[in-house]
This record gives sequence, structure tokens and C-alpha cells, in this order.
Amino acid sequence: MPEKAKVAVLLSGSGTNMAALLYASRREDCSYEIVLVASNKPEAGGLALAEAEGVATFALSHKGLSRAEHDAAMDAAIRQSGAQWVALAGYMRILTDEFVAGWDGRMVNIHPSLLPKYTGLHTHQRAIEAGDSHGGATVHLVIPELDEGPILGQIPVAIVPGDTAESLAARVLIAEHQLYSRCLAELVTRETSPEWLLARVRERAMALPETDEIASHGMPCFGIVKGKKFAYFTADHHGDGRTALLVKISGPDEQAMLIEQDEARYYRPAYFGDGWVGIRLDLGDNDWDAIADWLSRSWRAVAPKKLTTLLDVADQF
Repeated sequence: MPEKAKVAVLLSGSGTNMAALLYASRREDCSYEIVLVASNKPEAGGLALAEAEGVATFALSHKGLSRAEHDAAMDAAIRQSGAQWVALAGYMRILTDEFVAGWDGRMVNIHPSLLPKYTGLHTHQRAIEAGDSHGGATVHLVIPELDEGPILGQIPVAIVPGDTAESLAARVLIAEHQLYSRCLAELVTRETSPEWLLARVRERAMALPETDEIASHGMPCFGIVKGKKFAYFTADHHGDGRTALLVKISGPDEQAMLIEQDEARYYRPAYFGDGWVGIRLDLGDNDWDAIADWLSRSWRAVAPKKLTTLLDVADQF
């Protein structure tokens, strides 16, 4: 079993969603563990539960501090805990853009509605008053815009005759407890999932002009339509245990230099020779802008001049 991803949970109240995440993490096959529970309310019930369960806690009242000062202190505590991910579980603070940017793609929230419906508060009452057939819960990545990050999962919850905001909230909370741990477990493993990595590579490769995708040598590969190939995606090819992108380079000197600089990430791909380099994607810390640059450079190495000229013109705008 790979090492579990380390998660910090932020809360402001009783911590029922934190508890659901925590108890799910106790399964041997769960992909994450809770290493810190932190709150802006020292009296929050969730902190006492976390302490009783042997989880490290951190509390700092936001009173008397600017939002930036409080966020900086919370961020420092999270990073000191070794957490790689942040899960918001009833954390009743609007976070600064700087805090959100520092955890871009690594912070999740659960919201009691079927987003994009009913961002903000009073979601259950608004769903009932609108005559909706269902309320529900949504797990999403956190971005600066409140409750508008990419959706990771949802569960609809039927609204029954006579429902009040309170009765609907109680059932939605059950759905939240089912949904949150599953979405978090999937999120922390997706950066090493071949299917997810291939989709990210495909998105960037197919954005280049006159590009197509075929299977070659048992691998997805990308090339100029009716022309040469410029990138291959490999997942445990020949049992090498790697998920990687193969791109063209200038030759053996550059290949050797890259491998010397970062031998964990770069390698000489078998059967491809000195004009290619393998870039591992399964290390969990990919710079996708850099990957896009590698793909673009490799594409230019095989594209006919008429295509590279068009791209050069487009790059000027």
C-alpha cells in the first residue's frame, strides 16, 4: 500500500464532516490520513473530538487579527504538520486569495447544495422555496470565487412533502458524510492515476495545430496528421513501473544533462534512442505549464515549416 496522503482539516464547529473523513481514513485501503485539525474557534467541538482520537490540533481565534494575518498563521500550521492537502469542513471563514493560491488544486470544500445552484448560505430553504425536487451536497476544489471551483462529486437528496430547512439539512448531512471521504480519496490519488494523467497530456497535445492521437507500440501517441510523432504516453510499458511522457530533444548531450539534473524525473526511454527523453508524470508534483512547453517544443521538432510559421504568428498576439 503506497504512503497515505496527508490532509489537514479546517473547521469552525462540531466537526461532523471532519469525523466522517477521519473514520473513513482509518480503513487500511483509504488513500489519505488526517494529520491536523485546525480551527478559528478554540472552543469548536471538532477540536475536542480530534484530540480524543489522537489527531494533532491547532486553534487560533481570528479576533483581533486581520484576515491576512490569520490566514498566514493557519497556513504556517498546516505546512508545519506536513499536510499536502486541505479539506474545509464547516470552516466559516472566507479565505484570502493568497491562501487559496497557495493550495491551488489541493484544497477541497463540501457545500450543502447541488452547485452551481445556491452558493452561499441558506441553501436548503432556497431549494424548498424554489420548488426543487432535490437538494443535495457537492464537493469541489476551492478557488477564490466562493463555491465556484471545479466539481469533484455530487449526491442529490430528495425533498419530500412537508420538508423544512432543518429536516432537509439533516438528510443532506448524511449524504455529505458519504460523499466527502470518497471524493477526497479519489482526489489525492488522481495525480498518479494513468487515466487522469493521460487526459491532462491529451488536452495539451491536442491543442497544438494539426495534431492527432493514435496507438503505437502499445502506447497512446501524438503526432502531426499524416506526419511524424512528437509525443508518447507510457504507463508501465514493458513492466517498467513508470507513467511518463516521452518527447523529442536535441540529442544525447541534452538527454544526459536532464538526467543528471533530476534522475528521479528524467530517464532514457528504452528503444527510443538519444533523441528522446522520458519525463515521469507519476511523482505527483507536475508542472503542467512546463509539460505544455515540452510538448510544444517536441511538436516544433517534427512539424513542417508552414505549421511552425503559423504558430509563430499566433504567438505574437
